Amino acid sequence: MTRSKRTMLLTGGSGVIGRAVLDAMADDFDIVCLRGRRPIDDPRVGEFAGDFTHPTLGLPAADYADLVDRVDVVLHGAAVTKWNVDPARLRAVNVQGPASMLRVAADADAPLYYLSTAFVIRQAPSDERFAGLAAYLESKTEAEELIRAGSVPAVILRPSVVTGDSRDGRMAAFQGLHRILGSAVRGTLPVMAGDIGSRVDTVPLDIVVEAVGNLIREGATGGEYWLTAGDQALTFTDLAELCEHVSRLAWIGAVRPRFMPFESIDRLLLPLLDDLIPDGQRQMFVDFLESAWVFQSGDVMPSDLDRLGFGDRATKDALTEALRRSLIYWAQVKKLLPAQPPMAESAAR
Repeated sequence: MTRSKRTMLLTGGSGVIGRAVLDAMADDFDIVCLRGRRPIDDPRVGEFAGDFTHPTLGLPAADYADLVDRVDVVLHGAAVTKWNVDPARLRAVNVQGPASMLRVAADADAPLYYLSTAFVIRQAPSDERFAGLAAYLESKTEAEELIRAGSVPAVILRPSVVTGDSRDGRMAAFQGLHRILGSAVRGTLPVMAGDIGSRVDTVPLDIVVEAVGNLIREGATGGEYWLTAGDQALTFTDLAELCEHVSRLAWIGAVRPRFMPFESIDRLLLPLLDDLIPDGQRQMFVDFLESAWVFQSGDVMPSDLDRLGFGDRATKDALTEALRRSLIYWAQVKKLLPAQPPMAESAAR
Protein backbone atom coordinates (compact mmCIF):
# COMPACT_ATOMS: atom_id res chain seq x y z
CA MET A 1 0.00 0.00 0.00
CA THR A 2 1.36 3.41 -0.98
CA ARG A 3 1.53 5.91 1.87
CA SER A 4 0.48 9.50 1.25
CA LYS A 5 2.99 10.88 3.75
CA ARG A 6 6.44 9.95 4.93
CA THR A 7 6.74 8.92 8.57
CA MET A 8 8.93 10.74 11.06
CA LEU A 9 10.01 9.29 14.39
CA LEU A 10 10.41 12.23 16.77
CA THR A 11 11.88 12.23 20.25
CA GLY A 12 11.58 15.23 22.53
CA GLY A 13 8.13 16.08 21.22
CA SER A 14 7.07 17.64 24.52
CA GLY A 15 10.02 20.05 24.58
CA VAL A 16 10.34 23.60 23.28
CA ILE A 17 11.67 22.68 19.84
CA GLY A 18 9.72 19.42 19.65
CA ARG A 19 6.34 21.10 20.18
CA ALA A 20 7.12 23.65 17.49
CA VAL A 21 8.27 20.88 15.11
CA LEU A 22 4.91 19.16 15.55
CA ASP A 23 3.10 22.35 14.59
CA ALA A 24 5.34 22.95 11.59
CA MET A 25 5.52 19.43 10.15
CA ALA A 26 2.33 17.57 11.09
CA ASP A 27 0.75 18.42 7.73
CA ASP A 28 3.65 16.92 5.78
CA PHE A 29 4.58 13.87 7.87
CA ASP A 30 2.93 11.12 9.83
CA ILE A 31 4.67 11.75 13.13
CA VAL A 32 5.29 9.07 15.72
CA CYS A 33 6.65 10.34 19.04
CA LEU A 34 8.79 8.33 21.39
CA ARG A 35 8.06 9.99 24.69
CA GLY A 36 9.32 9.81 28.21
CA ARG A 37 7.16 10.48 31.24
CA ARG A 38 5.12 13.33 29.79
CA PRO A 39 2.40 12.44 27.27
CA ILE A 40 2.30 14.49 24.08
CA ASP A 41 -1.52 14.50 24.02
CA ASP A 42 -1.72 15.73 20.43
CA PRO A 43 -4.33 14.12 18.15
CA ARG A 44 -2.14 14.78 15.12
CA VAL A 45 0.54 12.31 16.21
CA GLY A 46 0.95 8.78 17.44
CA GLU A 47 3.00 8.23 20.58
CA PHE A 48 4.46 5.50 22.74
CA ALA A 49 6.43 5.46 25.98
CA GLY A 50 9.92 4.32 25.04
CA ASP A 51 13.07 3.16 26.78
CA PHE A 52 16.41 4.17 25.27
CA THR A 53 18.22 1.43 27.18
CA HIS A 54 16.12 -1.36 25.64
CA PRO A 55 17.18 -2.94 22.31
CA THR A 56 13.68 -2.44 20.87
CA LEU A 57 12.94 0.81 22.75
CA GLY A 58 10.77 -1.14 25.19
CA LEU A 59 8.42 -2.29 22.43
CA PRO A 60 7.48 -5.91 21.71
CA ALA A 61 9.65 -7.24 18.89
CA ALA A 62 6.78 -7.27 16.40
CA ASP A 63 5.83 -3.67 17.19
CA TYR A 64 9.44 -2.56 16.85
CA ALA A 65 9.70 -4.30 13.48
CA ASP A 66 6.54 -2.52 12.34
CA LEU A 67 7.92 0.82 13.55
CA VAL A 68 11.23 0.61 11.69
CA ASP A 69 9.43 -0.63 8.59
CA ARG A 70 7.34 2.58 8.60
CA VAL A 71 9.92 5.18 9.61
CA ASP A 72 11.50 7.31 6.87
CA VAL A 73 13.15 10.02 9.01
CA VAL A 74 14.40 10.11 12.61
CA LEU A 75 14.58 13.46 14.42
CA HIS A 76 16.18 13.07 17.83
CA GLY A 77 15.58 16.00 20.14
CA ALA A 78 15.10 14.35 23.53
CA ALA A 79 17.69 15.47 26.06
CA VAL A 80 18.15 16.29 29.71
CA THR A 81 18.99 20.00 29.69
CA LYS A 82 18.85 20.67 33.42
CA TRP A 83 22.25 20.55 35.03
CA ASN A 84 21.22 19.61 38.56
CA VAL A 85 20.13 16.05 37.76
CA ASP A 86 21.79 12.75 38.55
CA PRO A 87 24.73 12.35 36.11
CA ALA A 88 23.72 8.73 35.48
CA ARG A 89 20.26 9.81 34.28
CA LEU A 90 21.80 12.59 32.22
CA ARG A 91 24.06 10.11 30.41
CA ALA A 92 21.24 7.60 30.00
CA VAL A 93 19.27 10.16 28.00
CA ASN A 94 21.95 12.34 26.40
CA VAL A 95 24.35 9.58 25.35
CA GLN A 96 22.35 6.36 25.34
CA GLY A 97 19.49 8.12 23.57
CA PRO A 98 21.49 9.11 20.47
CA ALA A 99 23.12 5.65 20.44
CA SER A 100 19.66 4.05 20.42
CA MET A 101 18.43 6.38 17.68
CA LEU A 102 21.45 5.49 15.56
CA ARG A 103 20.41 1.85 15.83
CA VAL A 104 16.78 2.67 15.02
CA ALA A 105 17.81 4.77 12.01
CA ALA A 106 20.03 1.93 10.78
CA ASP A 107 17.23 -0.62 11.19
CA ALA A 108 14.83 1.73 9.39
CA ASP A 109 17.36 2.66 6.68
CA ALA A 110 16.51 6.28 7.51
CA PRO A 111 18.61 9.42 7.99
CA LEU A 112 19.09 10.74 11.52
CA TYR A 113 18.77 14.42 12.44
CA TYR A 114 20.28 15.13 15.84
CA LEU A 115 19.54 18.27 17.85
CA SER A 116 22.73 19.01 19.73
CA THR A 117 23.74 22.38 21.18
CA ALA A 118 26.02 25.15 19.97
CA PHE A 119 27.62 25.16 23.40
CA VAL A 120 29.66 22.07 22.58
CA ILE A 121 32.09 24.75 21.40
CA ARG A 122 32.73 25.60 25.06
CA GLN A 123 35.24 23.66 27.10
CA ALA A 124 33.53 22.05 30.09
CA PRO A 125 34.33 23.87 33.35
CA SER A 126 36.61 22.16 35.86
CA ASP A 127 35.07 23.88 38.91
CA GLU A 128 33.37 21.15 40.97
CA ARG A 129 30.43 23.46 41.71
CA PHE A 130 29.60 23.37 38.00
CA ALA A 131 29.83 19.59 37.70
CA GLY A 132 26.30 19.38 36.31
CA LEU A 133 27.07 21.80 33.50
CA ALA A 134 30.30 19.96 32.74
CA ALA A 135 28.44 16.63 32.58
CA TYR A 136 25.85 18.14 30.23
CA LEU A 137 28.43 19.55 27.80
CA GLU A 138 30.46 16.34 27.89
CA SER A 139 27.35 14.26 27.18
CA LYS A 140 26.42 16.32 24.12
CA THR A 141 30.00 16.21 22.83
CA GLU A 142 30.14 12.43 23.30
CA ALA A 143 26.82 12.02 21.51
CA GLU A 144 28.12 13.99 18.52
CA GLU A 145 31.22 11.79 18.43
CA LEU A 146 29.03 8.67 18.39
CA ILE A 147 26.99 10.02 15.50
CA ARG A 148 30.04 11.04 13.47
CA ALA A 149 31.57 7.60 14.00
CA GLY A 150 28.40 5.78 12.95
CA SER A 151 27.51 4.53 9.48
CA VAL A 152 24.03 6.10 9.41
CA PRO A 153 23.53 9.21 7.23
CA ALA A 154 23.24 11.92 9.88
CA VAL A 155 22.82 15.67 10.24
CA ILE A 156 23.96 17.43 13.42
CA LEU A 157 22.06 20.61 14.32
CA ARG A 158 23.49 23.05 16.87
CA PRO A 159 21.11 25.77 18.09
CA SER A 160 22.33 28.29 20.64
CA VAL A 161 19.98 29.77 23.28
CA VAL A 162 16.49 29.37 21.83
CA THR A 163 14.17 32.33 22.41
CA GLY A 164 10.49 32.60 21.57
CA ASP A 165 8.97 32.76 18.11
CA SER A 166 10.18 35.96 16.47
CA ARG A 167 6.62 36.95 15.55
CA ASP A 168 4.98 36.81 18.97
CA GLY A 169 7.57 35.54 21.46
CA ARG A 170 5.67 32.36 22.22
CA MET A 171 7.33 29.10 23.24
CA ALA A 172 6.26 25.98 25.13
CA ALA A 173 8.59 26.60 28.09
CA PHE A 174 11.07 29.24 29.13
CA GLN A 175 14.83 28.77 29.07
CA GLY A 176 17.51 29.48 31.66
CA LEU A 177 18.22 32.82 30.02
CA HIS A 178 14.62 33.88 30.68
CA ARG A 179 15.16 33.23 34.37
CA ILE A 180 18.18 35.53 34.43
CA LEU A 181 16.60 38.27 32.34
CA GLY A 182 13.31 37.92 34.18
CA SER A 183 15.08 38.60 37.47
CA ALA A 184 16.57 41.73 35.93
CA VAL A 185 13.13 42.85 34.72
CA ARG A 186 11.74 42.40 38.23
CA GLY A 187 14.66 44.20 39.83
CA THR A 188 15.80 41.20 41.87
CA LEU A 189 19.13 40.81 40.08
CA PRO A 190 21.31 43.79 41.03
CA VAL A 191 24.48 42.31 39.52
CA MET A 192 25.08 40.45 36.27
CA ALA A 193 28.14 38.26 35.84
CA GLY A 194 29.87 39.33 32.66
CA ASP A 195 31.56 42.05 30.69
CA ILE A 196 29.30 44.58 29.00
CA GLY A 197 30.66 43.65 25.58
CA SER A 198 30.34 39.88 26.00
CA ARG A 199 28.13 38.22 23.41
CA VAL A 200 25.09 36.12 24.27
CA ASP A 201 24.13 34.06 21.23
CA THR A 202 20.38 33.62 20.83
CA VAL A 203 18.23 32.29 18.01
CA PRO A 204 14.43 32.53 17.62
CA LEU A 205 12.44 29.31 17.85
CA ASP A 206 10.78 29.70 14.45
CA ILE A 207 14.13 30.02 12.67
CA VAL A 208 15.42 26.84 14.32
CA VAL A 209 12.30 24.90 13.39
CA GLU A 210 12.23 26.19 9.81
CA ALA A 211 15.91 25.36 9.34
CA VAL A 212 15.38 21.83 10.64
CA GLY A 213 12.24 21.38 8.56
CA ASN A 214 13.90 22.63 5.38
CA LEU A 215 16.85 20.26 5.78
CA ILE A 216 14.53 17.31 6.35
CA ARG A 217 12.25 18.17 3.43
CA GLU A 218 15.26 18.68 1.14
CA GLY A 219 16.58 15.26 2.10
CA ALA A 220 19.89 16.37 3.63
CA THR A 221 21.82 13.29 4.74
CA GLY A 222 24.98 14.81 6.16
CA GLY A 223 26.57 17.93 7.54
CA GLU A 224 26.80 19.91 10.76
CA TYR A 225 24.84 23.15 11.02
CA TRP A 226 25.31 25.98 13.51
CA LEU A 227 21.89 27.53 14.13
CA THR A 228 23.32 30.58 15.83
CA ALA A 229 23.47 34.36 15.61
CA GLY A 230 27.22 34.41 15.05
CA ASP A 231 28.57 37.92 14.55
CA GLN A 232 25.03 39.31 14.92
CA ALA A 233 24.72 38.11 18.53
CA LEU A 234 23.53 40.57 21.15
CA THR A 235 25.80 41.82 23.91
CA PHE A 236 25.13 41.97 27.63
CA THR A 237 24.54 45.69 27.20
CA ASP A 238 21.80 44.95 24.66
CA LEU A 239 20.20 42.47 27.05
CA ALA A 240 20.29 44.95 29.92
CA GLU A 241 18.58 47.59 27.76
CA LEU A 242 15.84 45.13 26.81
CA CYS A 243 15.28 44.20 30.46
CA GLU A 244 15.05 47.87 31.38
CA HIS A 245 12.58 48.43 28.55
CA VAL A 246 10.27 45.56 29.57
CA SER A 247 10.54 46.60 33.22
CA ARG A 248 9.25 50.06 32.26
CA LEU A 249 6.40 48.54 30.24
CA ALA A 250 5.41 46.56 33.33
CA TRP A 251 5.58 49.69 35.51
CA ILE A 252 8.30 48.13 37.63
CA GLY A 253 11.08 50.49 36.62
CA ALA A 254 13.90 48.23 37.77
CA VAL A 255 17.37 49.74 37.83
CA ARG A 256 19.67 48.25 35.22
CA PRO A 257 21.95 45.62 36.85
CA ARG A 258 25.61 46.39 37.32
CA PHE A 259 28.09 44.24 35.47
CA MET A 260 30.89 42.49 37.30
CA PRO A 261 33.43 40.10 35.79
CA PHE A 262 32.66 36.46 36.43
CA GLU A 263 35.82 36.00 38.49
CA SER A 264 35.08 39.03 40.70
CA ILE A 265 31.65 37.74 41.68
CA ASP A 266 33.04 34.28 42.27
CA ARG A 267 36.05 35.32 44.36
CA LEU A 268 34.83 38.49 46.06
CA LEU A 269 31.05 38.82 46.15
CA LEU A 270 29.87 35.28 46.89
CA PRO A 271 32.14 34.81 49.93
CA LEU A 272 30.80 38.09 51.36
CA LEU A 273 27.24 36.86 50.93
CA ASP A 274 27.79 33.59 52.82
CA ASP A 275 26.55 34.96 56.12
CA LEU A 276 24.27 37.68 54.76
CA ILE A 277 21.67 35.91 52.64
CA PRO A 278 19.77 32.60 52.90
CA ASP A 279 21.29 29.50 51.32
CA GLY A 280 18.58 29.39 48.67
CA GLN A 281 19.30 32.92 47.50
CA ARG A 282 23.03 32.26 47.47
CA GLN A 283 22.43 29.14 45.37
CA MET A 284 20.48 31.31 42.94
CA PHE A 285 23.60 33.44 42.44
CA VAL A 286 25.68 30.30 41.89
CA ASP A 287 23.13 29.08 39.34
CA PHE A 288 23.27 32.44 37.58
CA LEU A 289 27.06 32.23 37.53
CA GLU A 290 26.86 28.80 35.94
CA SER A 291 24.43 30.02 33.29
CA ALA A 292 26.46 33.16 32.63
CA TRP A 293 29.57 31.04 32.18
CA VAL A 294 28.05 29.03 29.36
CA PHE A 295 25.87 31.72 27.74
CA GLN A 296 28.41 34.52 27.33
CA SER A 297 31.61 34.74 25.35
CA GLY A 298 33.87 37.33 23.84
CA ASP A 299 34.21 35.07 20.81
CA VAL A 300 31.88 34.82 17.83
CA MET A 301 30.18 31.48 17.33
CA PRO A 302 30.15 29.93 13.87
CA SER A 303 26.82 30.40 12.10
CA ASP A 304 25.18 28.79 9.09
CA LEU A 305 21.97 30.82 9.11
CA ASP A 306 23.03 32.97 6.19
CA ARG A 307 23.77 30.05 3.86
CA LEU A 308 20.55 28.39 5.01
CA GLY A 309 18.62 31.44 3.82
CA PHE A 310 17.90 33.16 7.13
CA GLY A 311 20.42 35.99 6.96
CA ASP A 312 17.81 38.75 6.70
CA ARG A 313 15.93 37.36 9.72
CA ALA A 314 19.03 36.95 11.85
CA THR A 315 20.46 40.46 11.82
CA LYS A 316 21.23 42.09 15.14
CA ASP A 317 18.18 44.34 14.83
CA ALA A 318 15.92 41.38 14.03
CA LEU A 319 17.33 39.32 16.90
CA THR A 320 16.92 42.24 19.29
CA GLU A 321 13.25 42.57 18.36
CA ALA A 322 12.76 38.80 18.61
CA LEU A 323 14.20 38.73 22.13
CA ARG A 324 12.11 41.76 23.08
CA ARG A 325 8.97 39.92 22.03
CA SER A 326 10.12 36.83 23.89
CA LEU A 327 10.60 38.87 27.07
CA ILE A 328 7.21 40.51 26.64
CA TYR A 329 5.60 37.08 26.25
CA TRP A 330 7.43 35.97 29.41
CA ALA A 331 6.03 39.04 31.19
CA GLN A 332 2.52 38.21 29.96
CA VAL A 333 2.75 34.65 31.27
CA LYS A 334 4.06 35.94 34.61
CA LYS A 335 1.11 38.39 34.80
CA LEU A 336 3.40 41.41 34.71
CA LEU A 337 1.82 42.65 31.47
CA PRO A 338 -1.67 42.35 29.98
CA ALA A 339 -2.26 39.73 27.33
CA GLN A 340 -1.94 42.12 24.39
CA PRO A 341 0.83 44.68 24.98
CA PRO A 342 1.80 47.24 22.31
CA MET A 343 4.02 44.93 20.24
CA ALA A 344 4.87 47.59 17.67
CA GLU A 345 6.63 49.77 20.20
CA SER A 346 10.37 49.76 19.60
CA ALA A 347 12.79 48.92 22.36
CA ALA A 348 14.66 51.87 23.79
CA ARG A 349 18.16 52.23 22.46
